[in-house]
Amino acid sequence: MYDDEGIGETLVLVHGHPFNRSMWRPQVERLSRSGWRVIAPDLRGYGESPVRLGRTTLDVFAKDIAALLDRLGVERFVLGGLSMGGQIVLECHRLFAHRLRGLILADTSAQADTDEGRQVRLATAKRLLREGMGPYADEVLPKMVAPATIRERPEVAQHVLEMMRSTSPEGAAAALSGRAERPDYVDMLPAVAVPALVVVGSDDEFTPVSDARLMSDRIPGAKLVIVDGAGHMPNLERPAEFNAALEEFLKPL
Repeated sequence: MYDDEGIGETLVLVHGHPFNRSMWRPQVERLSRSGWRVIAPDLRGYGESPVRLGRTTLDVFAKDIAALLDRLGVERFVLGGLSMGGQIVLECHRLFAHRLRGLILADTSAQADTDEGRQVRLATAKRLLREGMGPYADEVLPKMVAPATIRERPEVAQHVLEMMRSTSPEGAAAALSGRAERPDYVDMLPAVAVPALVVVGSDDEFTPVSDARLMSDRIPGAKLVIVDGAGHMPNLERPAEFNAALEEFLKPL
């Protein structure tokens, strides 16, 4: 399943783990009224898309996106993603950079997992299959959104929590297992030849500002925007600031 709204040049937005396309609703609504055709899919195993058991690597997600856009008749597009979605964006660049007109990398990292990180990811996958999404969702919510968001915008925190709780444990576990094997994209960054925007919440605990700076420093001409007071999901926590950064970046494209 996917949202496809607006008329104009195409912007594709890729959600993170363990969410679905509804996380992009503020951006779809805003940018589809600003002269863009915005496509936001549910990734395989998430939202209303079919679940794949076992392991889903980033190249599978990337090829799914390419196949969807082929069906929709879209050859070139701006591609953005948050967290796991940003890593899928980097994988898309690795596989078919010629189709990309620009990159938006939000609250993500280009480095491969460390050995310890791989073990944690694989252990989490097993935990989700054993316990379901509920305990995990409750545990990570304070890291997904900033404490100030939980206090001041409880409806946003509730949306994030509901997305996590409603995700298929099998789909989430398959993606976690696949991400544990992802390549290191750092050496690829200097080869990015299209405009790039790197966005990060100032209080992101999962992918801190240092990860964002590494990408913006390595990608030629990349712009870095730090969204003050936001955690791992600035597009929902501070949508006005996030949308303004995207609109400024997209205008010349």
